[in-house]
Amino acid sequence: MQSSPSARALCVALFAVLLGALLPATAAQAAGRTVQGGRLDWGIKSSFQSYVTGSIAHGSWSLNGGAATVGGSQFRFHSATGSYDPANGAFTAGFSGGVHFVGHRQDDGTNQLDLTISRPTVRISGGAGTLYADMVSKERGSGRVTRSSQVPLATLGLSGIDMRGGSTPVALTNIPATLTSQGASAFAGYYAAGTPLDPVSLSVDTEAPAAAKQPSRSAEPSPSATKKKESAGRFEDAAVDWGVRRTFREYVTGSIGRGKWTLSGGAQDGGALFRFPQGKGTYDAAKRKLDATFAGSVRFTGADGLDLELAGFAARVASGKGTLLADVTSGGTIDKGVPLVTFAAKDFTLEDGLAVLTEAPATLTADGAKAFGSLYKAGTAMDPVSLAVAVDARAELPALPDLGSEAEPSAAPATTAAGTPAAQPAAESGSLTPYAVGGGAALIAACAAVLHAARRRRGARNA
Repeated sequence: MQSSPSARALCVALFAVLLGALLPATAAQAAGRTVQGGRLDWGIKSSFQSYVTGSIAHGSWSLNGGAATVGGSQFRFHSATGSYDPANGAFTAGFSGGVHFVGHRQDDGTNQLDLTISRPTVRISGGAGTLYADMVSKERGSGRVTRSSQVPLATLGLSGIDMRGGSTPVALTNIPATLTSQGASAFAGYYAAGTPLDPVSLSVDTEAPAAAKQPSRSAEPSPSATKKKESAGRFEDAAVDWGVRRTFREYVTGSIGRGKWTLSGGAQDGGALFRFPQGKGTYDAAKRKLDATFAGSVRFTGADGLDLELAGFAARVASGKGTLLADVTSGGTIDKGVPLVTFAAKDFTLEDGLAVLTEAPATLTADGAKAFGSLYKAGTAMDPVSLAVAVDARAELPALPDLGSEAEPSAAPATTAAGTPAAQPAAESGSLTPYAVGGGAALIAACAAVLHAARRRRGARNA
């Protein structure tokens, strides 16, 4: 029994609609994507942290490159870059920031234990995953220092995880990590190959490849205009980055403070630091002298009655020394222009229209100690200060650490059973979206109904 030409034509049209719905979705899934923004949370090895800071090593650890802390014992690395192919699950994401461990201080002032782990990178292909990192370590016994780039530090347990077909963000939580033989060597021999490390969690944003970004400022001044601005000491833009103090932030958001911080006036949260932008003032490149004010404020509040706001930030640099000031509001009173910390600024030099000072160690002043209610003594090490001043309209300030979507620096990351993804990467259920599958099924059913009806009418006429 044959169907009518009109019925067949209708089915052809329906199938054309079906293919039109499915093919774009499939093509979008197959296209490679760029990893841009995100974070990796990893404690490296919690027992090692305890050993370093405990009664045997009497050591400590410090963060660099914008790394932060999250939860009880995890380090947060930021600003993921890399690539992701939803078609085959190939994934590469490199992160910024590092952590430096020291311990077993010797009579000459050096540390027998001296280990830096930075720039972790996760690579996944064919169901296997590896975590790489830059390593600087001092060998036990000999004291020989080894510097290695992107050491395959740990293998990742990806059993049961399908990296194909993921949407954005791509997130993995509590992935088991095991020390490799190369990692054991780079770890200065403190652990043998095969030793379990802390599980790894990450979340990154992905996007389709985009055209090169255009400069943020469309108008470029003439050379004469630029020289005029530089000679006058004025600058185009500036920002100061400061996290106040890591342990203070942890206290505020922890079980004792049970509080939070709130940013306003344009201040930005970079995870381990706050950025106060829109700097205005003067800068003398020859004398390396800066007098600038910045926008934005941060307010710390807690269940224990804490209510401290820092606003109206200003930075003054001269003769290789700097001071960071702010208006301090506490207990209902406001103190203007309080010098909070001092910092070394010998490296604050101008290059290519941009003067940058990166992570300069900062020390609390006597006035700063009063601002914090004598919680810390004068001379206490606070978070480092970073400055960036653009004296040329073509110069761009350093990017703020990018934590990706839904980053909450004050909260611990979500946890699931070890070895399972927090948000299954195959969020779109394979190569087809649910909408396309559902729509396709409906179109097929409609076509079948049309053909069945046509056959019944033809059969009735021939009976």
